[in-house]
Amino acid sequence: MHRQGPAGKKGAEGEAEATGRNPTDRGKSGTKRHLLTDGRGLPLSIVLTGANRHDMKMLEPLLDGCVIARPEQAPEEGYNLCGDRGYDYAKCREAAEAREYTVHIPKKASEAKPLPPPGDPDRHPPRRYVVEVCHSWFNRFRRVLVRWEKRASLYLGFVQLAATLIIYRKLRKLRALSG
Repeated sequence: MHRQGPAGKKGAEGEAEATGRNPTDRGKSGTKRHLLTDGRGLPLSIVLTGANRHDMKMLEPLLDGCVIARPEQAPEEGYNLCGDRGYDYAKCREAAEAREYTVHIPKKASEAKPLPPPGDPDRHPPRRYVVEVCHSWFNRFRRVLVRWEKRASLYLGFVQLAATLIIYRKLRKLRALSG
């Protein structure tokens, strides 16, 4: 059909195929993985969008897309949700609190209140490394690191397969250590 090309080309579907102009790569078409992990870094939820999509707009689908049901009895400390400064919006905090999470999102820096230096007790403790480690595990799969698929459903299938392998490998290692 006329003017129906792959994502990123003239007349392509863009958002429907989870692609968008990448602001860090000269406007080339790209995909972003939004990722929710547990405390050990195991993936619980993945949402694909275009590279130009803001993280805060995808928090609700990310929280609702969790594949593992939470236990009916909440732990004593409750459920915690740690995010980076990109989620410092009232809408994000409300969405997380509506799902019974205790929100740990550092405030954005401003001219009136700059970030405290590292080591200062007022500085928010770094917790984001768990998610970054999980992204690193995904990037070890070449098929996931570079997207070759035009359809988002095919790419999502490879991402989900990679998540399954990551979980299997980590649980196998834990089982070997405990046995």
